Parts: sequence; structure tokens; C-alpha cells
Amino acid sequence: MPDEELQTYLAALAPETADPETTGAGTSFGNAQVYQLRLQLVANEQLKELAAERQTSPQALATEWVMQRLEWEARQRGF
Repeated sequence: MPDEELQTYLAALAPETADPETTGAGTSFGNAQVYQLRLQLVANEQLKELAAERQTSPQALATEWVMQRLEWEARQRGF
């Protein structure tokens, strides 16, 4: 006999594909795009250490760096 409570719980966790507020199969969340970043183990450890020193997460630190670089690139191109 199926566990209806479990199925309801799992259904609530599963993102709907048409929902823009998801990080599921659509790889977006609101107006943001989700990317995976694969780092070598040494680089990953460096990122974790730097993030810990700055009391933030590795994801937040990497995002901050990418945003800073994009801003720099835009300035270089005159945008």
C-alpha cells in the first residue's frame, strides 16, 4: 500500500518544470541562471579556506568574484 503522506511530502519537494522559481531541470531561479563549477581539489580547498576567513560560503565568494570580473570586463569594453 502506497504511503500517501510520503508521496505528498516528496511531491512538495519536487520542483514543477513550468515554475520559474526553481533550480530543478530548468536551471533557473527567478531571473538568475544556475551554473555548476568544477574545481580541482586544491582550488576547491583554497576557495573554502578563503570563504571561511571572510565568514561567507564558497558559493557566495565565487559568485562575488564572477560579478566583479563581469563588471571589470564591461568597463574594459566601455559599457
